Amino acid sequence: MSGEITTTNHDDEARFDRALLESLPRHRLSTSTVVTDGINHFEGFLMRDLLERVGAEGNTAVALALNDYLIEIPREDFYRYDVLVADTMDGERLTPRDKGPLWIVYPRDDHRELQDIRYDYRWVWQLYQLEIQ
Repeated sequence: MSGEITTTNHDDEARFDRALLESLPRHRLSTSTVVTDGINHFEGFLMRDLLERVGAEGNTAVALALNDYLIEIPREDFYRYDVLVADTMDGERLTPRDKGPLWIVYPRDDHRELQDIRYDYRWVWQLYQLEIQ
């Protein structure tokens, strides 16, 4: 992570390994997606917990995926909804071949407004980097 953050561990960035990410409080979420069948069961950490860990101060998270997909996500999403950064789906660790290692997942089935295509674009799989602006 980079950008408007106050807690860093490498130059002006906050870099995370698996152990550090797994030290964040764990949460579970069951929801449907537009790219899988049925209800899937995700596990990971809340995006707002990650933002608090690094002292994020900006209003936007720019998410970058391994496939160069890039999108700006309003910070308010992470406080309005329990947006998960999932590292497992249906009990299996996510890998780059199946949308991992990290996937931003919204509680789509819990809020009717999240079934809008604007939010579907914010489901970033193969999450690689975040910049807070």
